[in-house]
Amino acid sequence: MDAIDQFLAAPAFAVAGASTNRDKYGNKVLRCYMQNNKKVIPINPRAETIEGLPCVASVLDLPDEVASLSIITPPKITEQVVAQAAEKGIKNVWMQPGAESEAAVQFCHDNGINVIADGSCILVVLHYHEAH
Repeated sequence: MDAIDQFLAAPAFAVAGASTNRDKYGNKVLRCYMQNNKKVIPINPRAETIEGLPCVASVLDLPDEVASLSIITPPKITEQVVAQAAEKGIKNVWMQPGAESEAAVQFCHDNGINVIADGSCILVVLHYHEAH
């Protein structure tokens, strides 16, 4: 099973950097999961809900069923997010283009986390489309 298939096989997903702004990738990735009927939890410490879904404040607040995490944060934040992901036991991390940091990718490799950080975009893989 390749890295992407393994990522998508999770029972539940989370989006670090989820945004209330529909123009931002942190919102589009969330809606992409919803369009594909995936169980997804937005992570945003400053919002109660995004797209009707209840938010959690951090990776550490996620339910245990979440095995895959999309990251749409600045690289310095990504490094903190992957550390929390390892602590939480998350098995798969997908860094959206622009969120990657060498240190964060290395951390994932060192901690046995399946990491996608090669410029692949989940919006392309899951055929995201803007709702009109």
